[in-house]
Amino acid sequence: MEFVSRIVDIATKAANNTTVINVCLVASFATLGVRSMNQQKVIEALEAEKESLTKSNKSIRKTMWNWKQQLYAEASTDSAVVPLARLKAIYGEAPPPQRATLGFG
Repeated sequence: MEFVSRIVDIATKAANNTTVINVCLVASFATLGVRSMNQQKVIEALEAEKESLTKSNKSIRKTMWNWKQQLYAEASTDSAVVPLARLKAIYGEAPPPQRATLGFG
């Protein structure tokens, strides 16, 4: 029981001691500063990765566009395996065929 009483007494003195409080505040500030620096490094790495992925996506989009244009050019010839109209329908660039509507009225 004396041990518990001693611990409570030490804790009470520490809570009333400004030096202990200041040390705890400085330690908390230092910990938050280190955490903030680590988070900043992670953010910078993610931003660099984002820029790299954006450039890669633009390059891939351009390559796909060029392939599509080449495919359309090849499909517009008379000896094409798949006609140009069919390719445009596949890619959703051709208007859908009109269905005959029955006139009720």
